Amino acid sequence: MLTGAALADPAVIYDLGGKFDKSFNEAAYNGAEEWKKETGGSFLDLELQNDAQREQALRRFAGQGANPIVMAGFSWTAALTAVATEFPDTNFVVIDTVVDAPNVQSIIFDEHTGSYLVGVLAALKSETGTVGFVGGMDVPLIHKFYCGYAQGAKAANPDIKLIENYTGTTPAAWNDPVTAGELAKAGVDAGADVIFAAAGGSGLGVLQAMKDAGKFSIGVDSNQNYLQPGSVLTSMVKRVDVAVKNALTEAADDATFKPGLTVLGLAQDGVGYAVDDNNKALLTPEMIAAAEDYKAKIIAGEIEVHDYTTDSTCPL
Repeated sequence: MLTGAALADPAVIYDLGGKFDKSFNEAAYNGAEEWKKETGGSFLDLELQNDAQREQALRRFAGQGANPIVMAGFSWTAALTAVATEFPDTNFVVIDTVVDAPNVQSIIFDEHTGSYLVGVLAALKSETGTVGFVGGMDVPLIHKFYCGYAQGAKAANPDIKLIENYTGTTPAAWNDPVTAGELAKAGVDAGADVIFAAAGGSGLGVLQAMKDAGKFSIGVDSNQNYLQPGSVLTSMVKRVDVAVKNALTEAADDATFKPGLTVLGLAQDGVGYAVDDNNKALLTPEMIAAAEDYKAKIIAGEIEVHDYTTDSTCPL
């Protein structure tokens, strides 16, 4: 259902899994709301129900004069490639994929470097020597999270054991907390005492399962520490909110619109790990110091974190 106001407002289209998934989509929504609060503007938005709606939604918003149109999610490549050329005067911003067109800005994140840091924290927190990962859809982007996490865990403890699972192979994997929770329980049974959930709305099942087991989880995209205080070790935050807020500001004006590729990493605070009142008691000063040391070395280029999406491998 469309919500919003006047024609020529900007538009935000969320990916599958729902606007209020407490993770990726909700970060996009929060960024748009921040823009609205600061500018007094209004925006149109749409929650996708299935993949078939992508081109239709883009054409509908562009045909109404919405500008810019911001899309959150890696599955927009084909639809945006098709529609961007039909509306050359509309500015499009897509997050998590790359579309090469003069009226498209593509924003991607260094998820592997942020995941590396939470991998360091997981390995240092673990008492069993085993940590886990529950991804959402089994796709290269989520392997990028896992591979970064695994590299960080191995850096902190070369003997660490890793358990890797994915909730599914279709978009339903983003909204299946029951299956994700079962995978987390299986991980606990196999010895994992910290599990990183990179699974959108499905990750809520991991956070609940780890709380129930008296173990630790790691949230993703948004700061999820508050969802299970004292059990969520940290969250690998991905500042989709900042990306959307900036896009709504800059892409509305051709003079400030930045077509082409924008990469947000540790140096830009595009990714990182969350510390707040809900989790600071779980992280020792030594753990924070180690994570900050690795962060500085990654930014300085002294440590290179392998990006799974460059060659579909994870060298461990």
